[in-house]
Amino acid sequence: MSKLIVSLSPHAHGTDSVERNMYGVIIALLPALLVSFLYFGIGSVVVCASSVAACMFFEWAITKYIMKKEPTLTDGSAILTGLLLGFNLPSNLPVWIIIIGALVAIGIGKMTFGGLGCNPFNPALVGRCFLLVSFPAQMTSWPVAGQLTSYVDAQTGATPLSIMKEAIKSGDPTVLDRLPDSVSLLLGNPGINHGAGTIGEICALALIIGLIYMLWKKIITWHIPVSILATVFVFCGLLHVANPIYANPVAELLTGGLMLGAIFMATDYVTSPMTHKGQIIYGIAIGALTVIIRNWGSYPEGMSFAILIMNAFTPLINAYVKPKRFGEIVKEDKK
Repeated sequence: MSKLIVSLSPHAHGTDSVERNMYGVIIALLPALLVSFLYFGIGSVVVCASSVAACMFFEWAITKYIMKKEPTLTDGSAILTGLLLGFNLPSNLPVWIIIIGALVAIGIGKMTFGGLGCNPFNPALVGRCFLLVSFPAQMTSWPVAGQLTSYVDAQTGATPLSIMKEAIKSGDPTVLDRLPDSVSLLLGNPGINHGAGTIGEICALALIIGLIYMLWKKIITWHIPVSILATVFVFCGLLHVANPIYANPVAELLTGGLMLGAIFMATDYVTSPMTHKGQIIYGIAIGALTVIIRNWGSYPEGMSFAILIMNAFTPLINAYVKPKRFGEIVKEDKK
């Protein structure tokens, strides 16, 4: 006879589950995934498939043979990590480098801390940043979108972010004239001679569709993505008004991994604050750090580093902005 263990009241029932949320995010990523297949062709297929397969294998192997636990691949977390890692890679990256990134993402970023729910940093970004530091040449070689049959030998070009960085370094605002127009950036067509960046950042519209889906399904709330995007828009707008060598805020929002990071990476349940107020503080800090790194740092892109930095501050934010206890009655001080 099995025991029925009942905890103290109050009791609340919810329909949320790890599987529901993980597969919900995967569904939200499908528009961007399909667009990446359209623009990058076989390169996107190889990178994403390799990343997902490697992440699933390493999670299964580490869980079974090192942690001595029953593998839980069906919860979707390894698939999601693999997709997000693949989305943060160029479409011409060799498979052996992808496998190393998957090992770091799962082995170091996730399983070292105890697995799902215990990792302090976003695993996919841990893998991405490790590869960026270890293989800078391969990780900053950006294929031109629209080459449906090419992979490793794809033609590469300068990304919009690198053009923005060039304008800042040279002090010449006319360099920004080489940027694609905002509609092209929104729809995912950066131009014939422009590198398209990572797989997941090719089409801002596809990522926005994913955001709308997750908000509709209540997988995430608006606080983190909106606070990040609003902070970047305001900060970059002020810089552009002060000095035209800085790109306009709309171009900043639609280029690089800003949309991908704000919608899908920064909103990770485990590594982001619990309260809405904490999430807004977290989002504002990520947006500000991204703008600072983009404009005055060595790298053209700062989203990944900004998120990882704020992942480390999440426990501090949770300690500072504590949620109200369920059923707590706040007594007003008598004057």
